Amino acid sequence: MKPRNLKLLLIGLAVILSIMAAAYLVKLRPDQPEQQADEKPGKPDFSTVAVVAEAATRGDFLIYLNGLGTVTALNTATIRSRVDGELIRVAFEEGQMVREGDLLAEIDPRPFQAQLMQAEGQLLRDEALLKNAQIDLERYQTLLEQDSIAAQQTATQEALVRQYRGTVETDRGLIADAKLQLTYTRIKAPFTGRLGLRLVDKGNIIQTSDVDGLVVLTQIQPITVVFTLPENDLPAVMKRLRAGERLPIEAYERSGNNRLAQGRLVAVDNQIDTTTGTIRLKAQFDNEDHALFPNQFVNIRMTVDTLRAVTIIPGSAIQRGTPGTFAYVVKEDETVSVRPLKLGPAEGDKVAVLEGLEPGERVVIDGTDKLREGAKVELVTREPARPAS
Repeated sequence: MKPRNLKLLLIGLAVILSIMAAAYLVKLRPDQPEQQADEKPGKPDFSTVAVVAEAATRGDFLIYLNGLGTVTALNTATIRSRVDGELIRVAFEEGQMVREGDLLAEIDPRPFQAQLMQAEGQLLRDEALLKNAQIDLERYQTLLEQDSIAAQQTATQEALVRQYRGTVETDRGLIADAKLQLTYTRIKAPFTGRLGLRLVDKGNIIQTSDVDGLVVLTQIQPITVVFTLPENDLPAVMKRLRAGERLPIEAYERSGNNRLAQGRLVAVDNQIDTTTGTIRLKAQFDNEDHALFPNQFVNIRMTVDTLRAVTIIPGSAIQRGTPGTFAYVVKEDETVSVRPLKLGPAEGDKVAVLEGLEPGERVVIDGTDKLREGAKVELVTREPARPAS
């Protein structure tokens, strides 16, 4: 190929490559919308934002202290025998509710009845000896007045009478002890409560030294809960107690959703645990429905104060940022403004507002992500959740 033709071919290839490159760049360039004549560069977009708002309310706000507690029986007793013998009767069922004085078990009483009979026979014999000694003493005293007997003999007889009197009193004590041992063969409930599982069966020989006993009895009506609070909460509690007020307490299950019982505070421990910085308190519950069970873990909520006539808003309306704690307030022209707030205590999904908001003003509780000062909003209603089919 001639040099001239080769030069023309190279020039043509270069032109074709340039055209292709320009077309590719045009294809990659994004389409630019034509700017409206009335638009100005840098003007913010005030498009309407859909939000959910709720009006602030006024009411009394309860201040609670929360703690974790353990249910404790008011009284707990391990039922043991006070005499040795064969267990001939078990008069209760496992898990049964019993009242004070109800018969729980019975031990073979025959050995103790025999001891009682022996003690009563010994008393009869010694009383007869005492009576005979008293008759002799009266005779000796008469003879002594007539100077017909030695004074020593009369004094000896007086000592013998006192000896027999002592023996008679000892016999009466033995009889009382034998009767007491006989009553111990019938084991009764010391207080009203609920029985646990039976630990000994009928026919076994039981002894007073048995550690496990027959059964465990717990008093669950009323019942107590021992719980702890941080030491910083103690002044508020003691202030109410010194004023003679009754602090109401609610017990919730471990999840904190279902309330089990309502009671009151009855005692505060006398020292703070230095290892944990907490103090123990005791609450008492009637427990009429047996909702609380010994050794059960519960969440405790105690009312320590009440804020009267304060503004209350949902916790979802609270925002935190550069202005501090604030909320978006919906104005009459359906725009929002940033309102700094001074908050009080919170409980659940409600927060008390001490300053910055009046009852009736609407605060945004959903849709705050795209809001700013002066943004236009459209109020929508949140649909309630549908129940599962």
